[in-house]
Amino acid sequence: MQQENQNYKSGFISIIGRPNVGKSTFLNRVIGQKIAIMSDKPQTTRNKIQGVLTRTNSQMVFIDTPGIHKPKHKLGEFMFKVTKNTLREVDIVMLMVNAEQELGKGDEFILEMLEGNSTPVFLVVNKIDKVHPDELAKFINSFKDKYPFKEIIPISALEGNNVENLLATIESYLPEGPQYYPADQVTDHPERFIISELIREKILHLTREEIPHSIAVVIDKIKRDEENEDKIRVQATIMVERDSQKGIVIGKQGSLLKQVGTQARKDIEMLLGSKVYLELWVKVQKDWRNKQTQLRDFGYREDEY
Repeated sequence: MQQENQNYKSGFISIIGRPNVGKSTFLNRVIGQKIAIMSDKPQTTRNKIQGVLTRTNSQMVFIDTPGIHKPKHKLGEFMFKVTKNTLREVDIVMLMVNAEQELGKGDEFILEMLEGNSTPVFLVVNKIDKVHPDELAKFINSFKDKYPFKEIIPISALEGNNVENLLATIESYLPEGPQYYPADQVTDHPERFIISELIREKILHLTREEIPHSIAVVIDKIKRDEENEDKIRVQATIMVERDSQKGIVIGKQGSLLKQVGTQARKDIEMLLGSKVYLELWVKVQKDWRNKQTQLRDFGYREDEY
């Protein structure tokens, strides 16, 4: 696994920031395929997602973390701990901000959290395609005096503007080191995790208000279909907190659940490179976000972070 190139560089880069600044969009852009789900709703990412970018002379391991916010329940506390813990483990911290949002209390909270941190911090200003250059200059100036950033780099994760420059700059800061993952590996998460996230993403897109925050998706089974070896059968359960939410997720005569299944199946087929039968159920687990046992059962395990 170790590269013969003696100048080979490798390292870990944590992507932090307020909710909905484009962290997952950036990760998917860099990796070249969807491994982190995207939504216009805050708190889309709940777990630490690692994306691996292997190049001729380097390997960059990006860690997409949950958007930083003040926790309101045990799930929120878990998400905050995940983000804070990654800061101690990485070679570079990328603080991503949205050029359309003025510096606010959420940013101040993150900058306070970074105080005393010895890891190099880059300010990555995302969504520059949405603002006028003059406004962008003012925006960057509002952050400049708040923290001794090693680099300030504006990008558009969606359009790809200046992303290559950001990657080259990251590479220049990385220490010499081994290739941690095989060249063709793009994430350290198992397929089960990615599949559950793809299903959850579709529910985020198709529902609103409290529903998106009240769901977890558990993959019950992935196996080759007994009658057709060319197809994979995926069985998953969507967990909600209340009976009323179950009705909303299923929809009138099962219409919404059918939409979720149709949209998720396409992404899962791209991920697995095979035709997929996707079977979905909806189950009520009251107040699961505040129950440690159920958080662990659904994959939110503090001891892994």
